[in-house]
This record gives sequence, C-alpha cells and structure tokens, in this order.
Amino acid sequence: MSISMYEITIPVLKLGLTNLAAILDKATAHAELKKFDVAALVQARLFPDMYPLIKQVQICCDTAKGAAARLAGIEIPKHPDTESTIPELKLRIGKTLDFVTSVKPEQLMNSESREIVMQFPSITMKFTGINYVTNFVTPNFYFHSSMAYALLRKNGVEVSKADFLGAIL
Repeated sequence: MSISMYEITIPVLKLGLTNLAAILDKATAHAELKKFDVAALVQARLFPDMYPLIKQVQICCDTAKGAAARLAGIEIPKHPDTESTIPELKLRIGKTLDFVTSVKPEQLMNSESREIVMQFPSITMKFTGINYVTNFVTPNFYFHSSMAYALLRKNGVEVSKADFLGAIL
C-alpha cells in the first residue's frame, strides 16, 4: 500500500493547527482563572534571542499554508504578521485552516517530484516535494508548534502531551 503526499501533509497540518488553536484557548482560560492579562503570554519567550509565542504561531501558519500551496502549485495566501492578541492569532489559524482544507487530494497528485524553491534573504533552498515535506515542512511545523506549547507550559498554562497530540485517532 502506498501513501499519498496529501495524506502525509494536509491532515497532519490540519490536526496540528487545530491543536494549536485549542492550546491558545487554554491560555485564555488560564489567564482568566489567574486574573492576569492574557496579552502577557503573546510576547513570552523561552530565551531572549528566541521568537515570542506570537511569532511561533505565525510561523506554524506560514509553514502550513506554504506547504499546501507549494505542493498544489498554487499561490500562497498572504497573511501579514499584524496579530497582537490571542483572538487575532486564532483568526489567523482559522484562515490558515480554511485554506489548507480547501486543497484537495488531486491537487497534490505527483507533487512528490515537484521542484520546490524557497528564497530566503541569505539562501535559496531547492527541494523535491517529498524532501520538502520530510526535511523542511514537518520538522519546521513541529518545532514552532512545540515552542508555542513550551512557552505556554513555562508560563503555567496546564497543557499536556494529549493537548499537543490532539485527536489522533
């Protein structure tokens, strides 16, 4: 039995984004319970030179929508990094989920060999579709989503591995 590019990307990204939104809900509930401004969490960092929670969520969204679009050969939606609150981050996650969900399995047919080129200020990265998913998208998405989880946990939000994994069955 073979597995499709769609199966190893779209459902995985949708689950991760859904779980990310759920832990942000827990952050809001935690702040209300402890009577502090939840805005304090959006700028939380593990270390001064690391991105804050807000950027971790933005990168998760950018990774997910970029993967879906690049593999489907369609334009990546533009979401400027203007969020400053958890409700705004949840809206961004929602827009990203809507886009990722709109990508259909047939759009990813034969994308494992599609050339993916990513241009960064100091480097150009070239991948085949499968290497893009396995060597960039998956580790990048999970790194930033786990950083969001760790930032919330470090700040007292009661999230667990089950919250990170979500409904895996």
